[in-house]
Amino acid sequence: MSFKQRTAVLAFALAIPLVLTTAGPAVADSTRRTVGAGETWVVASTTRLSALTLAAGGTIAAPAGDVLTLTVNGVEQGSKLTATGGTTTAIVPGTYRGDVVVSVTEAHDVSFGGLTFPFRQALFVGPTGVVEARSVRAALLPGGRIVSTGEAFNGVYVDGATYTLKNPRISLKGNGRNDFVGYGAAVVANSGARLTVDGAVIDNQGAVRTGVVADGGSTVVVKNSRIHTADGVLPADYVSTVDTSLMEDVPWMLGLSGNARATNLLGNGTRAAYVNSAISSQGWGVLSTDNGQNTQLASINSSVRITGKDGYGSYAIGNATERFLGSDLDVATYAAINRGGSLYYGDSSTAAVSSVNSSLALGLSASELAGLAPRRTTIDSGKWGIMWHGAGTVDVSGGTVINTKRATFLDKGQQVGITVDGSQGAKLNPADGVLLQMIEDDDPGPQMVDGKLVNSGVYTEPTGVPAKAATFDVAAAHGTDAVATFTDIALKGDFYNAIRGSAGNGKNLVLNLDGGSLAGAVTSATSRHRVTTITSANYQELGVVTNTPGAAVNNGVIVSLTGGADWTVTGTSYLTKLTLGAGSAITAPRGKHLVVTVDGVPAVPTAGGTYTGAVVLGIR
Repeated sequence: MSFKQRTAVLAFALAIPLVLTTAGPAVADSTRRTVGAGETWVVASTTRLSALTLAAGGTIAAPAGDVLTLTVNGVEQGSKLTATGGTTTAIVPGTYRGDVVVSVTEAHDVSFGGLTFPFRQALFVGPTGVVEARSVRAALLPGGRIVSTGEAFNGVYVDGATYTLKNPRISLKGNGRNDFVGYGAAVVANSGARLTVDGAVIDNQGAVRTGVVADGGSTVVVKNSRIHTADGVLPADYVSTVDTSLMEDVPWMLGLSGNARATNLLGNGTRAAYVNSAISSQGWGVLSTDNGQNTQLASINSSVRITGKDGYGSYAIGNATERFLGSDLDVATYAAINRGGSLYYGDSSTAAVSSVNSSLALGLSASELAGLAPRRTTIDSGKWGIMWHGAGTVDVSGGTVINTKRATFLDKGQQVGITVDGSQGAKLNPADGVLLQMIEDDDPGPQMVDGKLVNSGVYTEPTGVPAKAATFDVAAAHGTDAVATFTDIALKGDFYNAIRGSAGNGKNLVLNLDGGSLAGAVTSATSRHRVTTITSANYQELGVVTNTPGAAVNNGVIVSLTGGADWTVTGTSYLTKLTLGAGSAITAPRGKHLVVTVDGVPAVPTAGGTYTGAVVLGIR
């Protein structure tokens, strides 16, 4: 039976018994209600109508401490945020006919960034079970469906509870408001909740209309599910910002566009796993960590996809650990953005999956583990593989295959650790022939405008020759360098260290080849973007550079060959230190001759030798 068939035949169930109806609480059946211009109707309790007319200039309000939700035939609608950057919603003027229910529920206030977000949700679950006072029963449709066409309405919120959602069908169309708290998300878990989502279909469209949000030390396991988010239309007066209380789109300075990410992992020690699932987003990103510390993310036998022109597979920040086992990533811009995380890409072997299941306490049963066939991880990116705009590491192993149109690894001036083990078939295939590109960070950052952080910065290409850092040793490894170690892998491509540095610092590339082979150039270089200035209008030029090999200034290149590694030099390579271990060799392509100089003096590198200085390898 296929994945689609399996999810189609499962019935909706909840861990805590709950009968889903559209009847709602016992209410008076007033058939019609009209609220005229200048009138205010304060709805004292949940009310069912056959028709509701709200004239322009009229108001429908809830008692103090409560919030209103309008449903028509079980579909939440009519709600709109009262202001761009605001947090409250109001029912918009119009005529609503059918099974019209105006639900009065207790406000579920969540504070963030100096603002208070009064959540409304179809289902609220607390430690003791379903909280009726905070659940909009009228929005719970038969078949486990929750449908919203209004704004900032949530599907399910699980707060501090252990709970299972079986086969929910959630469709939220219309903008959310803030995905750092999940205001407008389909599913949210917070306050140490343990939430299992099995067989879900989530299909959202709208700015920050997130699919799944895990927060507050919770553990969320999503399995056998499909999640997709699509962009919405931002308010006309919205100004792009990195202020997380106001942010509703991805900062373009990352080289991205979009305003809805599929998932977000927040808080301290929070964990989320996606197993045998398909997660996708039109833009921005699919699996994100943000605004937290020491989070854990896992993708097991799942597909991760960007369907639009820009977007990342995952984002790692705040010492996040992200594991991709047997997963397929099909992304537009980056497989991942790393800003302080540890990334792992490998096979979904029985041992690896069992280890993650145990260490993250995912609760997968023996039969579920047995049903996960071992697979390799594949990455197909329309641009780069991993991009760093903060320190972080990546580990590639098993049969992982990374196919990119641009560089496999793009380091924007950061401390980087790269480990690739090719002993089980891992492959790196950059179409442009660049395995590692090191450049200065070209993110121009936001600007302070009228007291607000606005994404209006401009990147300007530096000119002139960088000043030599007087005390920086280009032939020594430093704790802030980029260190890349490749073991038993056949590599084809180039390594460029184009860091400019400054009078006080630099950054070296430390490349270790242990076994295997490399056909390519490894060199210090200068790089140039295709344009001299980059703004939001041409953000896709970020990271796109050409290289000119040259002697190091503050950008040393230290190469070590061990374990019988073989390097075939295909282009002039400027190094600052070369170590050639026993059994290893450096050669020229067939029909060419290798020419090596050290500080301008011809040399013949031999096994066991170390050469320091201006080491230049060329071919003729």
